[in-house]
Amino acid sequence: HVQLVESGGGSVQAGGSLRLSCGVSGYRYSGYCYGWFRQTPGKERERVSSIDTTGSTMYADSVKGRFTVSYDNAKSTLYLQMNNLKPEDTANYTCAVVPYRERCIGAGDVFNWWGPGTQVTVS
Repeated sequence: HVQLVESGGGSVQAGGSLRLSCGVSGYRYSGYCYGWFRQTPGKERERVSSIDTTGSTMYADSVKGRFTVSYDNAKSTLYLQMNNLKPEDTANYTCAVVPYRERCIGAGDVFNWWGPGTQVTVS
């Protein structure tokens, strides 16, 4: 039973930083694509970033140069370091995983397992 749980969300002023964490348990596949997504009411879910088994990363244009994704295999934890936050980054952030690294290509959201999400508010 795969479970993902996010933490690290909160309220921050514009220009500030936050680091989101996503603890993963029960994942037994050798390959993966981990993704960070965000959504605000009335808008479609957007893939912010992703990382695959080889360490290849993807970032949405809106966060390039500000956000950094990483995965700690030893801790089974996915991270999203968010710097220079802007009000438009305000959203509910969710982590997800799929056992096919090819799913990291593009910006789709067909992932198998999802966390409940954590709110990020930038003012």
